[in-house]
Amino acid sequence: MTPDMVAELLRQLMKEAMILAGPVLIAAALLSFLLSLLQTLTSLQEQSLTSVPRLAAVAFILLVGMPWFLGRMAAYTVLLLTDLHRYLG
Repeated sequence: MTPDMVAELLRQLMKEAMILAGPVLIAAALLSFLLSLLQTLTSLQEQSLTSVPRLAAVAFILLVGMPWFLGRMAAYTVLLLTDLHRYLG
């Protein structure tokens, strides 16, 4: 396996990881920002006020998006296995 092949495999892997993690990270960041703004405006400094909704939102997104996440991972795995002969020799 040449260094170019390794770089291409890592590029594809990082692209898929960013696509899969993107919706969850964006939702958590936006919700954290909104909750922090709410805490600042109301002067409530309770930690559970930010932790519980963020955890619930991430769990909800993971549950709702699970078919899409699994489909993307399965398609990537099939692509890797079909191109395996190219990487091995």
